[in-house]
Amino acid sequence: MNEIYQQAKLLQSELVKVRREIHQNAEVGTQLPHTKALVKEKLIAYGYEPRDIANSSVVATISGGLPGKTMLLRADMDGLAIQEEAALDFKCINGAMHGCGHDMHTAMLLGAAKLLKKHQKLIHGNVKLLFQEDEEGFTGAKSVIEDGVLENPKVDAAMALHVNSGTPSNMVLCGLGHFMAGCTLFRIEVGGVGCHGAMPENGVDPINIAAHIYLSLQEIAAREVAAQEPCVLTIGKFAGGQTPNIIPEKVILEGTIRYKNKETGDRIFKRIQEISNLCAQSFRGKAAVTEIASAPPLINNDEMIHEFHDYIKQFVAPQQVVILPQGGMGSEDFASFSYQVPAAYLLLGAGTSQENEAYGKPMHNQSVVFNEDILSLGSSILTICAINWLNKHRND
Repeated sequence: MNEIYQQAKLLQSELVKVRREIHQNAEVGTQLPHTKALVKEKLIAYGYEPRDIANSSVVATISGGLPGKTMLLRADMDGLAIQEEAALDFKCINGAMHGCGHDMHTAMLLGAAKLLKKHQKLIHGNVKLLFQEDEEGFTGAKSVIEDGVLENPKVDAAMALHVNSGTPSNMVLCGLGHFMAGCTLFRIEVGGVGCHGAMPENGVDPINIAAHIYLSLQEIAAREVAAQEPCVLTIGKFAGGQTPNIIPEKVILEGTIRYKNKETGDRIFKRIQEISNLCAQSFRGKAAVTEIASAPPLINNDEMIHEFHDYIKQFVAPQQVVILPQGGMGSEDFASFSYQVPAAYLLLGAGTSQENEAYGKPMHNQSVVFNEDILSLGSSILTICAINWLNKHRND
């Protein structure tokens, strides 16, 4: 383990260079041509034969010198559709941004790919490397699963590592059970009748209707869900109108439901439909509610988490490797893998404001900055956990 850890440190400058190239050319959703091309170029240089899967995802497999099972290591590659404001020489200026650290994840998994090649003879079975599109839109994991990423060879377990702004650098958080919330993205389209702002009686104001819907939806969590049952309903987009003196034809609301229990999420979505329709009808308008995408709650396999915790604390200070009995309300489409195979999703601290005033801003913030010094540790964790898990379970 220490040998791999030391070798990973020697890759740090290369990982930083790769990460910054991806960061400066952030891409969003399912179309990631630059990122995909860079990943394939690196994998080929390391001796792999990468292949395309889904829209912009890449998969490569390394077979060891010994028989055994197959472990999937996954990194997400997509950015966010926000304008970066971080004070970085390599910041992205194309209107997209890696505000969730997916550029870090991609660089870490490329580092793991190089380390695995160095230690190929130690691998029992196979390691499948997945560089995945559209985690943010919650379509990426489902798309690659539908396209057969868990087959040929059949995957027996899966792992992902995610950086976490606001957690001390190099601290590893190992969560048990329901570690991440499920999430449903939804859209409400409110229809009215446009007219001049001076004569609202001649139209039907969808902004007024949407405002009533927005306020009414806040009562779902407050009055319809038990206080012991975690849920969050957020409207992140409220758009309508072009000019100050014209009542528009429609307004669009978009938001998310977060939940630890899928039945709770389904019940809240049904109530969003009912409340939106009744509010619109009461003001002579119409409302249509649709699901944009969703990810289920992420369930970590406790046995895997405890195993990985034991592996990691052999080369990271034990007090820096923490078992968490419960997670938070963030969501992650890696969850889809956790319903197919035993899965482990770990968080790696990427810096606090006490370390550096640039660090510690919230994930998805337009000015968030991650500590690049953790890149080699991330590559070490992915490599060592995969090799050790395959070795331990080779005869299961």
